[in-house]
Amino acid sequence: MDVILLQDIYKHGVAGQVVSVADGFARNYLIPRKMAVKATTGSMKAHQKLTEQVEARRAAYENMLNELARQIDGTELVFGRRAAVTGKLFGSVTTQEIADALMEKTGVDINRRRISQQGLREVGHHAVPVRLGSEIAPELKVVIVREELLADFLEAQARGDEMNPLTGDIINSAAAAEEAAPSAEEVETAAAVEAALEEADVPQVADVDAADAEAE
Repeated sequence: MDVILLQDIYKHGVAGQVVSVADGFARNYLIPRKMAVKATTGSMKAHQKLTEQVEARRAAYENMLNELARQIDGTELVFGRRAAVTGKLFGSVTTQEIADALMEKTGVDINRRRISQQGLREVGHHAVPVRLGSEIAPELKVVIVREELLADFLEAQARGDEMNPLTGDIINSAAAAEEAAPSAEEVETAAAVEAALEEADVPQVADVDAADAEAE
């Protein structure tokens, strides 16, 4: 007998699949337990319509997951934790804490089991994958800072500076880089001087050397 499975049946098929089974197995076991229905013309039409609805819902759900994946990809989460001088934490940052922090920052609520990571146990920068969607593989940027450096770390971030989360040393200073870079006025002045020198036809070093050689 041909039946439409309503549940996954071991060694026979998965829900929604049309399979052939022994008549007795269908009548005495599958159909009475609502694990399958007989594949009649009417049930096949209903099954086709249901399949189309399920596929549409599945596609909409997948699109939603992909949009959420794009939304959270690259999100940085900062945690302050007590740690030894070696960077080992007295404890860990758990996947539930990461999920809670993500919810607070982005409004995206994900199950902690989607976070592909064990608890984090070291100070530093961690790339944490999230199993979400099918188009991209989103990663969270988790930074664990020594607890006593957290306020300074956040202040440094606000200034555009990069701080070592373990030692507190400034690695890259936005202010220093800005001071080192020439101003627009300096660039403009240098260009004007260069243009003036070209117009004055100032002899090049090679020309001067040649003239000296002739004089000798």
